[in-house]
Amino acid sequence: MGAKQTSTRQSISVRFPRCSGIARELTFKRHRNNIARNLIGRIYMGRIYMGRNIVQRAAPLAEMPALDSHLCFALYAASNHMTRLFVPFLQKLGVTYPQYLVLVVLWERGSQGVGDLASALGMDFGTLSPMLKRLERKGIVARRRNPADERRVAVSLTPKGVSLRKRTRQMLGEFYCFLNLPVDELFDLKDRLRRFVQTAGPAESRTASRRELEPA
Repeated sequence: MGAKQTSTRQSISVRFPRCSGIARELTFKRHRNNIARNLIGRIYMGRIYMGRNIVQRAAPLAEMPALDSHLCFALYAASNHMTRLFVPFLQKLGVTYPQYLVLVVLWERGSQGVGDLASALGMDFGTLSPMLKRLERKGIVARRRNPADERRVAVSLTPKGVSLRKRTRQMLGEFYCFLNLPVDELFDLKDRLRRFVQTAGPAESRTASRRELEPA
């Protein structure tokens, strides 16, 4: 009782590999509650940023990485491999992979505007609109204009589209068995990839990408 409480400070050391100069190791002392807010570091256009301040230019790699050492190639190959494995299962439903993603959003969220679908799927309107027409011809979805605003089109599932959900649950159970990997590892991988998509790159570029998907 009556003892003075002192402010706890914490020292954080941030290292940037392959960077030379006095900025190789940056030490920040902040109140514990401000650490997460103040330590914002990123590399963009050949420079390392901390908040809004340019610390130094990023040094070039000592050697050109081999193909298998490229992160971009690992993600590209994994995406292609996953699609090749999944397509035969989707053929049982009679839809393509992009069409399947549209159905997943509609099953989860119900009727959606075309702009909402584009934003959820990260697709542009030029890609999404023809896909919706093909799904409509298959009798899986229906498109209707909003009576209050003729410019807005709502997409909803037909009874056929709703019935596909039960078949899809069975298909997914078979697919996860086919992958022959522990389910907890698969979901951990999914979470890591989601975090990569949400955080990699400058925040400005991610915001700009989202704006490109929004209708004018």
